[in-house]
Amino acid sequence: MDVRFPKVGEGADSGKVVSVLVKVGDTISAGQTILELESEKAIAPIPSPAGGKITAISVKEGDTITVGTVLLSLEGGSDSGAAAPASAPAKKAAAPRAARPVVADEDDDDILPAATEDDGPVPAASPYVRKVARELGIPLSRVRGSASGGRVVIEDLARYIGKLESKVARAGKYAEAPQGLSFPLVNQDFAVFGPVTSEPLTPLRKIISARMVENKVTLPHVTQFADADMSGIEALRAQFKADYEKAGSKLTPTPFLIKALVDTLQKHPKFNASLQEVAETLIIKHYYHIGIAVDTDAGLLVPVLRDADKKSLLQIAKELAEIAALARDRKLSPDSMKGGSFTVSNQGAIGGSHFTPIINKPEVAILGLGKTSLKPVVTAEGKIEARPILPLTISYDHRVIDGGSAARFTVDLVKAIETFPASVVKL
Repeated sequence: MDVRFPKVGEGADSGKVVSVLVKVGDTISAGQTILELESEKAIAPIPSPAGGKITAISVKEGDTITVGTVLLSLEGGSDSGAAAPASAPAKKAAAPRAARPVVADEDDDDILPAATEDDGPVPAASPYVRKVARELGIPLSRVRGSASGGRVVIEDLARYIGKLESKVARAGKYAEAPQGLSFPLVNQDFAVFGPVTSEPLTPLRKIISARMVENKVTLPHVTQFADADMSGIEALRAQFKADYEKAGSKLTPTPFLIKALVDTLQKHPKFNASLQEVAETLIIKHYYHIGIAVDTDAGLLVPVLRDADKKSLLQIAKELAEIAALARDRKLSPDSMKGGSFTVSNQGAIGGSHFTPIINKPEVAILGLGKTSLKPVVTAEGKIEARPILPLTISYDHRVIDGGSAARFTVDLVKAIETFPASVVKL
């Protein structure tokens, strides 16, 4: 039997093979992991649906595969229902895919004219892919889908754009961007100026790049700056540090800041919302799932700390350490990075002061935290003291949040940080 790449979840129709964990001649059992696949922002293990002796392996590290791709062949194994259907939709969809207009091969130098989706049958695609295509002005009827049944995934849009870019670059012209903006495409030989090194973008970096551009271009960003006195929190950390270590956790400033943030979000519900653009409706969320931006060697990942309003400071501290470790080891599941209602980007461990974080769409705001450092502060008594000051920034979607609302949110957040209650810290 042939073992094929199955449908493993929404948005997981394709990916890059990170490692092949078996070899020809191995005898494997049903459920045994045969390879690891990089999909979206996670590395997922792919198990075999059946057992048997491996007679051939059809993929290698670095290959990009889609649903239905043959991974390996087994001798002495029985076909399972999970593997068989993978190839059927592709055969049924072959005729429609060939019939509708698609991007021409590399030897076609013509730039496709602007068109609408009425030019041909609209292929299957997730709501996210349709939204990106719509905002970029890309007719899905002209994109060749690589997933099962001709379904268009985000990588197909990237390839379509890449072909248009190469044609424009060869013609020495400019590409037209959304809302009539034009920009030059970079296609230059930098080696003529000196030594260079070329590194292909990883699938993760391509996804991050596409989403950052989308978030920055489609959201009207405004950023509010503030400073918070961390003296009270630092005193509480010193007081309860030993207790938390006995309970198996480090007491860092981040759990305090998340608690203060959630308290502020409950007072300002529009910051814990999403704009339903098609329905023109603001969705106010009554859950507090906080995305935590984690810096990894592979790129920025944003696992979600769920129900932060229902968890103690100790629970938050432990869970933060766990999800950060999973992110750095690329062991996060795709579901662990979905459903966030607000995101925190904390650069305090690295250094730096205020910065302007990009909103994590479909959220409407993001909190950026810099490094706490000693600064001179004039007290209420008129004295000058050295205090630990935290630089913080709030970037917000100006379609949803006005400047006055952002200023009030920032003032309340600073107050929640500076007046953090000891009762919340005590075990």
